[in-house]
Amino acid sequence: MSSKPNILLITSDQQHWNTIGAFQSEISTPNLDRLVHQGTTFNRAYCPNPTCTPSRASIITGMYPSQHGAWTLGTQLLEDRHTVGQDFKNAGYKTALVGKAHFQPLKSTEEYPSVEAYPILQDLEYWRNFQGPFYGFDDVELARNHTNEAHVGQHYALWLEKQGCDNWRDYFLPPTGTMDPSITYKWPIPEKYHYNAWIADRTNSRLEEYKNSGDNFFLWASFFDPHPEYLVPEPWDTMYDPDQLTIPSLVPGEHDRNPPHFGLTQEENPDFSHLMETGFGIHGYRSHHYYEYGDKFRLSDHDKKKLVAVYYGMISLMDKYIGRILDKLDELGLAEDTIIVFTTDHGHFFGQHGLQAKGGFHYEDLIKLPFIVRYPGRVPAGRQSDAIQSLVDLAPTFLSFCGIPVPPAMTGVDQKEVWLGTKDAARQHVICEFRHEPTTIHQKTYVDKRYKITVYYNQTYGEIFDLYNDPDELRNLWSEPEYEKLKTELLLKYVWAELGKEPLPMPRIHHA
Repeated sequence: MSSKPNILLITSDQQHWNTIGAFQSEISTPNLDRLVHQGTTFNRAYCPNPTCTPSRASIITGMYPSQHGAWTLGTQLLEDRHTVGQDFKNAGYKTALVGKAHFQPLKSTEEYPSVEAYPILQDLEYWRNFQGPFYGFDDVELARNHTNEAHVGQHYALWLEKQGCDNWRDYFLPPTGTMDPSITYKWPIPEKYHYNAWIADRTNSRLEEYKNSGDNFFLWASFFDPHPEYLVPEPWDTMYDPDQLTIPSLVPGEHDRNPPHFGLTQEENPDFSHLMETGFGIHGYRSHHYYEYGDKFRLSDHDKKKLVAVYYGMISLMDKYIGRILDKLDELGLAEDTIIVFTTDHGHFFGQHGLQAKGGFHYEDLIKLPFIVRYPGRVPAGRQSDAIQSLVDLAPTFLSFCGIPVPPAMTGVDQKEVWLGTKDAARQHVICEFRHEPTTIHQKTYVDKRYKITVYYNQTYGEIFDLYNDPDELRNLWSEPEYEKLKTELLLKYVWAELGKEPLPMPRIHHA
């Protein structure tokens, strides 16, 4: 076993924490189950923000969104920010990212140019000649799609052409593609051309290169699924019988004690205008009775079941191609010297609390994550742990395992001893942020072993949930008189937790 491990980070996109077959009998994920049996599953892992760009930027910076600056969707992680890839490169590692980056917005400006934006996004000649460097990665192959979005382009489109799929535009929406936007659930694209196949193929090519060169590597295989829209190729679209699945739903009265915007989501025509001072919509602030994909207008009972069945099918298909990567590691003899982490960027609603997709609602469904660590012979196999984890911890922990100094600006926690099973916990709480604009929606959540508290900018309402006695988060304790003392205690803990997010101070030199 090498004393200098490789790092393979495998992520999904918008995956609910309870969608791994080893722990949930209604879904099949044999390859994720393989990681569960061969590694340690952490049951209390959290994102720092329940949307893509902020959490993904936190993964590579080891900082919270309020620190690295990419604080919401539509913002950009500035390219002068220090990333963990730079630390690996300086230590002689090869670094690569295959799949989804989403560090930059779809709109480019003169002040903040974005290569993940139109028109460069679909300029195949540009991508034919660009593979990095990009945010500390020497080598990248990128795409921007969630299933059939019109954003298709970049390296994925080039790969499709190389595979002989000259009609690839048939499988994506206009203006780049020609697919009928009314198609839902069953994606006509053949599985061999699906972006899961692309990610596995290109990830495995890099593994072969690293094996041949003898280089250590930090490699991120970044999958797009099961982020909606809900589309998957056959036969995965019919793998699950909707009538045999447990479909979450609103519990009558559960929003009665919650802030006003919770109840508004259950109205037919809610008015959120008072929260949209900038004129921009806010993720999740809409009626959740309606279907935002394809040409469907309202979620029927069948749709509520079918979207869960397809969501599970998307996860099972992704699992197949994660398996191909795991098989390649074994084939190349790299498994013993490679730390694998599987996780996602944030969670997902598919009926829980009457909600769909994501938004400014810090329920466990949206901020808690699947999180598995495998390092044969070092990280205990077949173990489950309740030690709290955050995505901001990934960068410093990876560096610690590899013997690379952790930059003082990283505010994530080194979880090495916890992953090795020699320490019970490295952190007592996590912070999760969601911000649209400071004067509209700006909320932060503190979660510890038992409780969680959510506070809102310039508002007197909030949320407190007892995760021991109310794991489904149905009873908000914020306004209940008998919990006033608890609220005061949690508010003080939250304040000190926020203060503790400052970068680590430089060491004091005696008598300097």
